[in-house]
Amino acid sequence: MATKDIIDTLAGIEPGSALDAIRARRLQARENAQKSYLSLFEPIDVSDFSLVERAAIAAFVTGLHGESPVAAFYREKLAANVDVAALLAAIQVEIKRGQTSGPYGAFPAGPLSIENKAGLIYRVSAERKRDLGTRLVAAFEHAHLLVFRPRDAASADMKALLAAGWSSTGIVTFSQLVAFLSFQVRVVTGLRVLGASLRHTAAGA
Repeated sequence: MATKDIIDTLAGIEPGSALDAIRARRLQARENAQKSYLSLFEPIDVSDFSLVERAAIAAFVTGLHGESPVAAFYREKLAANVDVAALLAAIQVEIKRGQTSGPYGAFPAGPLSIENKAGLIYRVSAERKRDLGTRLVAAFEHAHLLVFRPRDAASADMKALLAAGWSSTGIVTFSQLVAFLSFQVRVVTGLRVLGASLRHTAAGA
């Protein structure tokens, strides 16, 4: 049985609806987004990056973007695993500590330096490190970097992940996952706004 399109599900798109027709116009983009989701969250090989870690990072990253059906979906995905109550609680605390607006950071010295903008340098609280574990502590800090201040990313940040036990393969997948989640949040938010506008227009017709 084919997995239902995740963006359709999160955006509340029903088969045959106006939004369904709009998405069908870009069938390849729709299919590629679904393939990306399946490869990241229903992979064949999880030896470098466990399913619980993927769900935990997804809950954190989508939570940083604000409460939404996407954030709720990944919280529920994580909650479906056993013995994650402490992890879920820690994630919610860290989301609140990490929420800010971006992007910000510093460009290399040069003409773009005028665009430099200071912002939160997020670090996991000492109280939550035990619940998260070394790998997730490093992952959360790096995910926050990628979401809000990507221009500050440096080789030292990659070394921090390696030191925490992430493999090179795991880091590549992790980076892809964070990028996909940011894309997914934006797309779902846009489709839900468009859907509300279409319904409003239809009601007033």
